[in-house]
Amino acid sequence: MKKTLRITTLALLSAGTVSFGLISCGENKSAEETTTTTQANTETTVDSTAMLSDSARMGKKEGVMVDGVAMTPDRTIVQNAVQAKSVTTLVKAVQAAGLDGTLSGTGPYTVFAPTNAAFDKLPKGALAGLMKPESKEKLKGVLTYHVIAGRLLAQDLKDGQELTTVNGEKIKVSVKDGKVMINNANVETPDVISSNGVTHIIDNVLLPTGE
Repeated sequence: MKKTLRITTLALLSAGTVSFGLISCGENKSAEETTTTTQANTETTVDSTAMLSDSARMGKKEGVMVDGVAMTPDRTIVQNAVQAKSVTTLVKAVQAAGLDGTLSGTGPYTVFAPTNAAFDKLPKGALAGLMKPESKEKLKGVLTYHVIAGRLLAQDLKDGQELTTVNGEKIKVSVKDGKVMINNANVETPDVISSNGVTHIIDNVLLPTGE
């Protein structure tokens, strides 16, 4: 009887050890999966980091001066843009593409806004061609290549970072000596805050692959 009891006890202890081992493995696996999931989520949301705390990141009430006019955070991206003399070409293009309603919406959006001088750098006739009614979809593709879903301030832009645009293609960020470049364009005026996003004024038009 004692021998039988001893064998039974050993069997139970062994089973308990095996069960504990399985539970431990399950816990480790769960921890690994959680870590992997967390890392994946971090990578997925890197483009939209600034969306997490919009209310705490709004600009100064008096706004940013562009072309002698205050761009204030109580206005939308479009409402601010129409007041700036240096981006009138962009405003006309946005209206021609039918994106003014979108960029007046809730957002938030990050817009890299080319100046009039930037559009002047395009090959002769390129802009006129894009502004034709039959080129509306092509124009929309070019303009949405300048837009990111989410609010990204200059401090969120890191050297080597790639951002997925509303167009679907990616743009690359370069930061050197505190100066930010998007593809081949320099950011001239950063962090123009609007109620539905932020605008960074750039000195070159960004062109998607194939344009």
